[in-house]
Amino acid sequence: MIYKLLTGTEWDAARAAGHFAGSAVDRQDGFIHLSAAGQLVETARRHFAGATGLTLLAVDPAALGAALRWEPSRGGELFPHLYAALPVAAVVEAHALPADVPAADAVARLLG
Repeated sequence: MIYKLLTGTEWDAARAAGHFAGSAVDRQDGFIHLSAAGQLVETARRHFAGATGLTLLAVDPAALGAALRWEPSRGGELFPHLYAALPVAAVVEAHALPADVPAADAVARLLG
């Protein structure tokens, strides 16, 4: 499984459209930023500190085809980047994160 953090509003819009075209940062960079399980807590800590109303998506990488690439990013570590819209059908689970818990802590609890 790979993962995407986004706002609940973005997830609602994606479900209505049938796909997620990316957040502002994703669109600026030209791909949708995703994380492997071992990368997710640090991603939440670095990029979503103080954010509320977040949703964590668990995504089946096999459903993304050749548009998914593993590329060096933070510290040279390989991260999953999606060079296409994320189809809602590829999302296996969606979890609304509690607003009263830091995103990194909420993600760590979900991942166990």
